[in-house]
Amino acid sequence: MTQEFLVLSLIVVLLPGTGVIYTLGCALGRGMGAGVLAALGCTLGIVPHMAASVIGLSALVHASAEVFIVIKYLGVAYLLYMAYRSLRQSGPLAVTRRQNRTSAVRTVIDGILLNILNPKLTGFFFAFLPQFVPPTASDPLGFMVGLALVFMLITFVVFLGYGALASLAHTHVVSNPRVLTWLNRIFAGVFGLFAARLALSER
Repeated sequence: MTQEFLVLSLIVVLLPGTGVIYTLGCALGRGMGAGVLAALGCTLGIVPHMAASVIGLSALVHASAEVFIVIKYLGVAYLLYMAYRSLRQSGPLAVTRRQNRTSAVRTVIDGILLNILNPKLTGFFFAFLPQFVPPTASDPLGFMVGLALVFMLITFVVFLGYGALASLAHTHVVSNPRVLTWLNRIFAGVFGLFAARLALSER
């Protein structure tokens, strides 16, 4: 395990993306418990991309324009759906004074889907992980699996940190109707921007 891998992994995870926004939204709207579930879901959503990178399936995504486009537009549609739910103040991302009955399972599943339906993640890990496997490694595959698990652990811990910070403002946020309205609009706008960026992305 190299220091460079740990530093770069931390930088990548700290950069705001759909997972970070989702975790922040859940923690703001429903407190730390929801933030933990969101962080768990987003972390689990990395698993398929990690697995594809480790066993080489990501080459299929890069080689086949059709596969990439299908996954990409499924991701775009899901991001737009999340934006719509934010505007309607429904679902796990809703910031509202009313008791949110969104189940724990649904919160985790939404986090998983946000990351699964992002084809760029597979390409990222395909290019990222192999760089840190030393040529002298006796078990390169096992070494990559170890790197992947460390990256997932870093992701979960960092997202927990984001959730903890957001949950500190939970009580203040839900007691202010104007803040509630604007936060839901902001989350909807951010997910709309992510959808547009993904739609315009190339392989």
